[in-house]
Amino acid sequence: MNDFFQLSIEQGIAHLQLNRPERMNTMAPAFFPALRDAVQALHDGGEARVLVISSTGKHFSAGMALETFAGEGALLDTSSARARLSFQDGLRRLMGCFDVLDSARLPVLCAVQGGCIGGALDLAAACDVRYCSADAFFCIQEINIGMAADLGVLQRLPKLMPAGVVRELAYTGERLSAERALQLGLVNAVLPDAAALLEHTMAIARNIAGKSPLAIAGSKLAMNHARDHGTAAALQQMTLLQSAIFDTGEMAEAIMAWKSKREARFEGLHPVPGEAA
Repeated sequence: MNDFFQLSIEQGIAHLQLNRPERMNTMAPAFFPALRDAVQALHDGGEARVLVISSTGKHFSAGMALETFAGEGALLDTSSARARLSFQDGLRRLMGCFDVLDSARLPVLCAVQGGCIGGALDLAAACDVRYCSADAFFCIQEINIGMAADLGVLQRLPKLMPAGVVRELAYTGERLSAERALQLGLVNAVLPDAAALLEHTMAIARNIAGKSPLAIAGSKLAMNHARDHGTAAALQQMTLLQSAIFDTGEMAEAIMAWKSKREARFEGLHPVPGEAA
């Protein structure tokens, strides 16, 4: 385990909880590969059917820790052509630490209480679905410290809410309230407090975990492809995808469970060969 979050799996639900409330759950450099490796292991293992990311303390996360920007680290060195080339590789690897949330074959639900600031909004934007508490707020903080946000929020948020609003937030660094986030579609629900938020998110997770993990993974693949491609290309991808994952046995179990008013029993996804072995 690491110093940044706790991870557990119970009844197909993985729960990754940020646990540095005394530091407002800021993200030190080591946080990023730790998150990437944890999510990749969930993807590879096949045991978890849905991932919930939540936090502890007053704020979800205040974003990158100050030590990320301190000193003359290789990542922040742009003093020469060679340094800038290495900078690009280092930044792309950081981006990849959040990309894994988007590419994981299990849905990722994000529960935000308090501030979701800077890099934390990059993280939340990479998740499938977001919920928040009434005191939550979202902020593209990077512009307030003299830099453009660079871990995916500028690329993902315009696909989640109106582009004009995203541009205003990116240019001003102003806070987006929970109520406004709900109106704009950034979050699916606003709950009274952190306890109610986690309860609601876990209820959604249990619902998802009870569905066919094969059909869930296929649905995520299809929606991600449709988001990034035109309709014709996405429909063509769907014909190939459905031919690969269509399972009459899976459907029979779902229908029988529905008729019998019982929980369906589905086999988990197989582990990914190689790394997961």
